[in-house]
Amino acid sequence: MSDRRTRMLEDKYLRESARALVEADIEHLKSDFSHKSLGERAFDRVREGAADLYEEAIDVADDNRGALAALVAAIVVWFARNPILDVLGFDREANDEHEEYHGESER
Repeated sequence: MSDRRTRMLEDKYLRESARALVEADIEHLKSDFSHKSLGERAFDRVREGAADLYEEAIDVADDNRGALAALVAAIVVWFARNPILDVLGFDREANDEHEEYHGESER
């Protein structure tokens, strides 16, 4: 019987220490939440996520410099396409009128 009693007391002490740990964690969480509002915590989480995303983008850009340069060049050419076409002698207004004329005659 003393073996059962000893075991029972050990289990009781384990339960009490586990309960004390849980209560300490709860108190810690309460004090942490009282210092920051919900908006501040959300902003901190978003800021940390953005920082991680930025670091990942820098790593990928370092690994793929050629592809990044080609992408930037394509974007620049896309936005500068009209002046480039004008320099090469393609008249945008004449092409628009030509498309309108043929588009109406086919109907």
